[in-house]
Amino acid sequence: MRRFGLALVVVCLLGAALAFSKPGKPESEKPVGELAVKVEGRNPWTHTSLNNAADEFQFAVVSDRTGGHRANIFSRAVEKLNLLQPEFVLSVGDLIEGGNKDDEKLTAEWRELDGYVQRLRMPFFYVPGNHDYGHAKTAQLWKEKFGRSYYHFVYKGVLFLCLNTEDPPGSGKGHLGEEQVAYAQKVLAANRGVRWTIVSMHKPIWTASKLQESGWLDVEKALGDRPYTVFVGHVHQYQKFVRNGRSYYQLATTGGGSKMRGLSYGEFDHIVWVTMKKDGPVLANVLLDAVLPEGLSTPATNEPGVSTAQRKPTFPVRGRLYFEGVPAPGAYVVFEQIDSKAKRKARAEGMVEADGSFSLSTYRANDGVPEGDYAITVVWRKPFVDAAGKPGPNVLPQRYAKAETSGLKATIKPGPNDVVLELHK
Repeated sequence: MRRFGLALVVVCLLGAALAFSKPGKPESEKPVGELAVKVEGRNPWTHTSLNNAADEFQFAVVSDRTGGHRANIFSRAVEKLNLLQPEFVLSVGDLIEGGNKDDEKLTAEWRELDGYVQRLRMPFFYVPGNHDYGHAKTAQLWKEKFGRSYYHFVYKGVLFLCLNTEDPPGSGKGHLGEEQVAYAQKVLAANRGVRWTIVSMHKPIWTASKLQESGWLDVEKALGDRPYTVFVGHVHQYQKFVRNGRSYYQLATTGGGSKMRGLSYGEFDHIVWVTMKKDGPVLANVLLDAVLPEGLSTPATNEPGVSTAQRKPTFPVRGRLYFEGVPAPGAYVVFEQIDSKAKRKARAEGMVEADGSFSLSTYRANDGVPEGDYAITVVWRKPFVDAAGKPGPNVLPQRYAKAETSGLKATIKPGPNDVVLELHK
């Protein structure tokens, strides 16, 4: 028995020696999760937990293309989306100019838009805006082309609810019909277990004057306390709202009509890059000018813009505004043309800077004002619009907010103009 035990020990020792003597896999090839790297006692990196969880994904949101669209913006955005490679692209509507045109012209507008969208290397989810669906003709064409004007889908535990704020067509500041509200309620009830909900629609319907009648409050009630995020467009100015502790984003433009006065006005062309994480979406506003291919050249496209032939010549205005002798930074100045014969009266506007100066824009950023006589109004709201979408209180005397009572006028002549506004209590 002792001999057997001794022999067993010898066999075990020999086996262990043979095991240790075999060549092992090089350390540099040993995987750490999906990452193959040589790990030592000290390493030139922070950690090896890659930012690629299985339930995470990226998608992009594009905003308004129309309402006086500018040449070669949306078409180039398509090429830049192909560089960024989101998993899909979500719209907030207003993709064609639309309106009361004949069917042939409307069909041509959709054909042009589809020509750009079909170049995307990922799915594109359409959402109707007032230009796409706000008239009986455009609504009928949408139905023939796409069928549903509201729908939903679920991806990796996230519900996407795409709504139509032009239900019925031409609904002012936005409306959701009874059937659509019932549909949204049913979808939300059937998808209580999703980890997040994304709502995409065109108009910031929560700012409607007749909110109680819009149908949106019923949808908000159905959303309840679930985590969700809302994306809209329509206003062509970027702003974040907070309702019920949730983030509502009103996007700027992706080629739509805009004076393009920059970040302080919320006027710029962008896409929203959304990364869905375990605890919710992470947003990055990506300005289109910042997305370039490896050769640093802007993609060449041939997308025509809306004609600007009817625009009147403008002349520069050097403006300054003071309230009780002190600059009123953030005050909003509007010039309204006084001309009863004009079919479309010129309107220019600008925001007062910290030193009291302001620059006026009629058609594009800081282009000045057409020749003529103007009534001037000024409001100074703090905040200009609050987180719920309501205008803040006007701290100036109310008479300055109306052209009939402001007493402020100016005559713009060819060449440089100097306008100084002195406001008092």
